Amino acid sequence: MWWLVAAVGLAVPLVLTAMPELGMLAVGAGAGSLVAALGGGLVAQVVVFALVSTALILVIRPVARRMRAERPELASGIDAIKGRQAVVLERVDESGGRVKIGGEVWSARALEPGGAFEPGRRVDVVEIDGATAVVM
Repeated sequence: MWWLVAAVGLAVPLVLTAMPELGMLAVGAGAGSLVAALGGGLVAQVVVFALVSTALILVIRPVARRMRAERPELASGIDAIKGRQAVVLERVDESGGRVKIGGEVWSARALEPGGAFEPGRRVDVVEIDGATAVVM
């Protein structure tokens, strides 16, 4: 019975803190409870708890870490605009102009001094400077 209490006691902080290691320890406590229900002695219960908990932490933790590292990051806000293409609405030069980026109209300026882009031309957004798209 104490192993079940320990399993629940470890599962509650797991939910509150989102620490997966606590869940692995809770499963180990559940395994210790199963050994106790099958008539195993205290030493066997503790050994099963330790082995199951350790095995779960050694196997699952690296897999979870690798999956988190491989997950592509989603760009949002200004970072999502960098690298996109825009259509020039009003002539863009080093002093200003207007472009359309994904359905939104932005003020823009050319990246290179002396560069100019005429309406209808597609340009690449290099960066966002305040509320101005820097294009090339």
